[in-house]
Amino acid sequence: MTLPLAVTPGEPAGIGPDLVLKQALNSHPGPWFAIADPDLLASRARLLGLAVTVQQIQSPDELTGHTPGILPVLPVRLRQPCEPGALNPNNAAYVLETLDVAIHLALANRAALVTGPVHKGVINDAGIPFSGHTEYLEHKAGVDQVVMMLATEGLRVALVTTHLPLSAVPGAITADKLKRVTAVLHASLIQDFGCQAPHILVTGLNPHAGEGGHMGREEIDIIEPALEELRGLGWNLEGPLPADTLFQPHYLDRADAVLAMYHDQGLPVLKYKGFGAAVNITLGLPFIRTSVDHGTALDLAGTGRASDGSLAVAFTTAFTMANHRSQHSHA
Repeated sequence: MTLPLAVTPGEPAGIGPDLVLKQALNSHPGPWFAIADPDLLASRARLLGLAVTVQQIQSPDELTGHTPGILPVLPVRLRQPCEPGALNPNNAAYVLETLDVAIHLALANRAALVTGPVHKGVINDAGIPFSGHTEYLEHKAGVDQVVMMLATEGLRVALVTTHLPLSAVPGAITADKLKRVTAVLHASLIQDFGCQAPHILVTGLNPHAGEGGHMGREEIDIIEPALEELRGLGWNLEGPLPADTLFQPHYLDRADAVLAMYHDQGLPVLKYKGFGAAVNITLGLPFIRTSVDHGTALDLAGTGRASDGSLAVAFTTAFTMANHRSQHSHA
C-alpha cells in the first residue's frame, strides 16, 4: 500500500484547516489523515459549508485508502478555543504537538509528512524559539544537513542557506557546507524524483558571479573549488553562474534543479513562476516532507476564499516521492 500522508494543518487560526478540509473532498492516489483537533476541523467545515465528515482514528494503520468527503483525524487537542484570524500564543504548544506526533510516525516509516502553514511569530511570542519548519524538522530528526527546495512545474530551486539575515549569508557559505548541501540535493534527485544523472545549475553569490573577482571572491575561493571536487565524483554540476541570467530556458530546459546561494536569490523567480502551485520540500530527512509555499493568510481564514492549489501540489509531490523512494529501495 502507498505510504499514507500525515497532514498537519499548522496554525489553527489560519487557512491551514480550511485547505485540509478542501482536500478531503478530492480524490487522492492513497490514504492520508490529518493530525489536529477534530472539533476545530468539524466546526471549520460547518463555517465553510463543506460536506466533510471528520472521523477520529487512533492509528494510520486503520486506513486502507481515501474516500472523498471523509477526513480521518488523529486527535491532538487545542489548548484554547480558536477563532479564524485570531492568533493565540496559548495554542503554540498545540501546533508543535501536531508536528511532533507526525514526526514520530514519519521516523517510524509509518507516514510521509505534509505540513500546512505555521505562524513563526506567535510561536516565538509563546516563549518557544522557532525559526521555521525546516530547522525544526532537522533538529527533531537528528540529521546534520537538510536542504530546502521549492518546486513548481518546470523548475526546482534548492538553497544553500535559508532563513538568515542577508549580512550573515557570505560567512555561512563554506566549502564544507556547499558540498554537504549539493550531496543531499544530488541524492534526493535520484532517490525521490527519478533523475538518473542529475544536472544541477549552481548560482554564484555575487553579481555576475563575482566578475572574475572584481565583485567578490567567494566564487573563486569557495564555490568553484567545491564544485570541482564534486565533479570528480562524476556529478554534472554547472556553475557558478550569474543568478540574473541563469533563470532562462537556455539553461533550465536541460537541468534538473537550480542550487541558489540564499533565500531571496532563488525563490522570487520560483514564486513568480508558480506561486499557489508550488511546493516546499525538505531534502535530507529520513522521511518525506512537503509543504505549502505560502503563509497562514489570517485574513482569509474561515472565508472560503483561500486557494488550496499549493497544498494539492504538496499532496501529489509527497505521493510521487514515496513511490519513487519505494522503487529506488527495491531496485
